[in-house]
Amino acid sequence: MSKTLVVILGGGRGARLAPLTRFRSKPAVPLGGKYRLIDITLSNAINSGLRQIFVLTQFQSASLNRHVSSAFRFDPFALSNLGTALKPPPAESQRSGGK
Repeated sequence: MSKTLVVILGGGRGARLAPLTRFRSKPAVPLGGKYRLIDITLSNAINSGLRQIFVLTQFQSASLNRHVSSAFRFDPFALSNLGTALKPPPAESQRSGGK
């Protein structure tokens, strides 16, 4: 399992969740107070022993990037910790308007 790479697609307009996703992406929607929807997926990967995790963000990614980087420990040089990278999207796909 040490060579398994996890790619989480964490971007999405969340049109059906419009009131909750006005200023954040769907994975960044709060759940149970201090958690976010992305925490479930990240916890499943970590508890399964997967350590190479990439979260690819797109729509309204700032709050999701901020939450993941503050909620999870990132240390790519320590093999025992979570070696994770957040890949920022291109600037034009961060806009909420347009298609």
